[in-house]
Amino acid sequence: MIPQSFQYESPGTLAEAIQLLHQYGDEAKILSGGHSLIPMMKLRFATPEVLVDINNIPGLTHIVEENGKMKIGGLAREAEIEHADLLIKRFPIFKDVTKLIADPQVRNRGTIGGNLAHGDAANDHPAVMLALNATVIATGAEGTREIPIDEFFFGFYTTALQHGEILTEIQIPVPPSGTGSAYHKLERKVGDYATAGVAVQITIGDDGIVKAAGIGLTNVNPTPLRAVRSEQALIGKPLTEHSIAEAAQYASEDCNPSADLRGSEEYKRAMVAVLVKRMIHEAANRASNN
Repeated sequence: MIPQSFQYESPGTLAEAIQLLHQYGDEAKILSGGHSLIPMMKLRFATPEVLVDINNIPGLTHIVEENGKMKIGGLAREAEIEHADLLIKRFPIFKDVTKLIADPQVRNRGTIGGNLAHGDAANDHPAVMLALNATVIATGAEGTREIPIDEFFFGFYTTALQHGEILTEIQIPVPPSGTGSAYHKLERKVGDYATAGVAVQITIGDDGIVKAAGIGLTNVNPTPLRAVRSEQALIGKPLTEHSIAEAAQYASEDCNPSADLRGSEEYKRAMVAVLVKRMIHEAANRASNN
């Protein structure tokens, strides 16, 4: 199908983009990487009258470490993230997740900001950001505001971003030594959405006790899901096969997958348990080398 006609705007500054969003109201959509919006427009699931292309706005592609936080610009491409040495050193989970997102052609264009702002529980970055306890920075006419990732996803394709706001940065606290992270998703074929996906970050102290744990789940809930009981099953005790199995069991019980062409509800719950175990082991292995 062919999208309906639309007006195209390409502002050169953030202020101009925000002004355009307010000028055109609900009829305007932000164009970032476009790999979610454009297919929806071609199918006429989305029919915006105005596209505000933010790709020419400078200052939104950075990947830097400042004041104990890793800061990633909203327009950072997946391919740039995949090869950002400092980011990968601090958070090897980004190497895991980017290589599982679609194909190189998509990763050369898709942005991390667009991946999150789309509000799709099937996307890979939301679970990763939950595991890493990220904060989303939104910029609008009134300035910037910080949105904790646990308050960012509201519902199906719905986020805390207000109309006229643009996701300009993601901030991730740099964890202490003894921290490891990992992500994997089960997919039917390369580039497919996840049948189930699991992101884990874990911090293990010198005494062998788990000091912190973050676990996010992909595409097994209407919104990206933090596995709270699974995290609590690990924190404050030594990491053992028993605690890992308990965390896996809780995650499989607490998710809410739907049966579809990727599998039954029971199958997806079983895969969540398997992936939670594997990712905890992988994250713990990386923590021991950090």
